[in-house]
Amino acid sequence: MILGIVLLIWTVIPVYNMLLIALDPEEGEVEFSGNLWPPEPSLESFRVVLTQDARYLEHFWRQLGNSLYIGLSTMVLTVLIASLASFAVGRMRLGQGSPLTSAAVLTNASLITYAIPASFLIFPFHRIMHDYGLSNDPWAVIAAQVTFATPFAILTLRQYARLIPLELDDAARVDGASSAQVYRRVYLPLMTPALAVVATYALVLAWNDYLYQFVLLASEKHMTAAVMQAQLFDDADPPWNAMMAAAIIYALPPVAIFFALRRVMMAGLTSWWR
Repeated sequence: MILGIVLLIWTVIPVYNMLLIALDPEEGEVEFSGNLWPPEPSLESFRVVLTQDARYLEHFWRQLGNSLYIGLSTMVLTVLIASLASFAVGRMRLGQGSPLTSAAVLTNASLITYAIPASFLIFPFHRIMHDYGLSNDPWAVIAAQVTFATPFAILTLRQYARLIPLELDDAARVDGASSAQVYRRVYLPLMTPALAVVATYALVLAWNDYLYQFVLLASEKHMTAAVMQAQLFDDADPPWNAMMAAAIIYALPPVAIFFALRRVMMAGLTSWWR
């Protein structure tokens, strides 16, 4: 109990400091004054961000839209690819005849990518995207993030799918259902809790990324909000309150999606560990 409270406080403190600076009308000086709350809190910094009325924030909404596009595309593709792959290796009894082509080998082999730091893979990814004509294209970042999210997503879905009896698939096939119909009408509805977990994981992974967005997206047109936030540090006199206000607004979409899916996610996690 005490450890949980300590971890909660440790986690909340950075968010509290962000809000403290965002509400400070004195360009983020309150954190150095020892006050636990600004003497005269103001929402001016949020107005500045929402109206794009500050340097480096002239294209905030377009940059936030780019982040949403990359995050949601990564989420949808990860769920689609991982669900199809887990259905193929787990429900269609793929590769059960040979140990070298077993479902476990096919699934776990993709996890080898996690043994290599993502920062090392940025160079081959940059070269590959250039060769495919995806330089300075959001789809280059989406492809990279889907690559990193899919192995864990397949593993999660396979583990959860073990809770679903294979007899349900067999019964559907006896009634004349094809593999595509079993996937759409039996597998996906029963896998909804695990799909929510995977979707949230993929979204947060893409949303928190900075390195690949910075390296693979060169133009201001395709810049994301995460890269814009980093550019604010290049200013000799950065607008700290506006930076923190933009960061808080940037954090809201994944938080909203998490709360929207929390009941389904909890059902999936409790069923998995039961």
